[in-house]
Amino acid sequence: MLDSTQQRAVIVGGSLSGLFTATALRAIGWHVDVFEQSPNELDSRGGGIVLQPDVLEAFRFGGVSIPTDIGVDSGDRIYLDREDRIVQRFSMPQTQTSWSLIYNAMRRGLPAGVVHPGERFTRLEEIDDEVVAHFESGRTATGDILIGADGSRSAVRAQVLPGTHPSYAGYVAWRGLVEENDLPSSAAAVLRDRFTFQQGESHLMLIYLVPGENGTTRVGTRRWNWVWYRPVTASELVALMLDRFGKQRSTSLPPGTTKDADISELRSAAQALLAPTLQKLVFATAEPFVQAIQDLAVNRMVFNRTILLGDSAFVPRPHTAGSTAKAAVNAVTLAHALSGDATPLATALARWEMQQKRLGIGMSELGISLGDNIMQLNR
Repeated sequence: MLDSTQQRAVIVGGSLSGLFTATALRAIGWHVDVFEQSPNELDSRGGGIVLQPDVLEAFRFGGVSIPTDIGVDSGDRIYLDREDRIVQRFSMPQTQTSWSLIYNAMRRGLPAGVVHPGERFTRLEEIDDEVVAHFESGRTATGDILIGADGSRSAVRAQVLPGTHPSYAGYVAWRGLVEENDLPSSAAAVLRDRFTFQQGESHLMLIYLVPGENGTTRVGTRRWNWVWYRPVTASELVALMLDRFGKQRSTSLPPGTTKDADISELRSAAQALLAPTLQKLVFATAEPFVQAIQDLAVNRMVFNRTILLGDSAFVPRPHTAGSTAKAAVNAVTLAHALSGDATPLATALARWEMQQKRLGIGMSELGISLGDNIMQLNR
């Protein structure tokens, strides 16, 4: 039963940004409701992510149990040339995990009834000291604040910043997941326990191991996660995003939807451009998928009682390896800002916005610089 004096947050978006925010606000005593438009629990389309300390802090702050085997460790970073020779090697220990593992752990950290699936946000209105979210089903939810954590195509952002959309960066990330034992042993010997790259002329591929099905990290049950950045013009992107079922998509093709002709072109390009070990990865991937690389940076994150965070506000390019960490920082610092009883809400949110805008702008600018250099854009 809701205490009438308890502060309430309505969160639109049930992906990682929304879950980080929900657990963080619950930790400071807020009542939270999360509304996710998908009727089902979400699944990863991105595969692997590099585990950052800020994500672990979100677990700790939110009181969510950290999985015992949260990821797969790597020691060296290596760069291969076209002939499979190691041309650069240096020590850089880190841990790689999977989007699904983080999501499932965070989802389990929320009690039943907090997340409401199948609810598509349509509009908001502020009435006195409250904000009301309206949903396509006819349902409404009222809170002291409303948080747009609904990603790069945010419906909440469309309300408060109409006309602000991500822009296409001029290249895509082809991605794939391969079961550990499905890769020939000769190729696995080159890649195992390492974070591997091949930098080519206007393209870059990277590979690392991530947990397998149900988060397992046992040797032989993990997965190879690979990402290959390749240039694609805006007109070519439209053709690529027409999926095998005739549906025109905008920015991503989930596994199983890429056309056979496009997969064939990918494999032909792999033979022409990639080291033999990396070619084996591409050919071992039954369902490669695609994400368009985008840029988004908003000029405001707070609109009275409505807040944008995560990818709803800033979409850094993946070269920063920081998008998930940024969402975690947005959430935890928001909880810190709202935990002071004596601070007026507007003052607390203004301070939070100033700090988090600085983080978002810095990460966005870094990602653009790294990506344009890798892809040899604007030269």
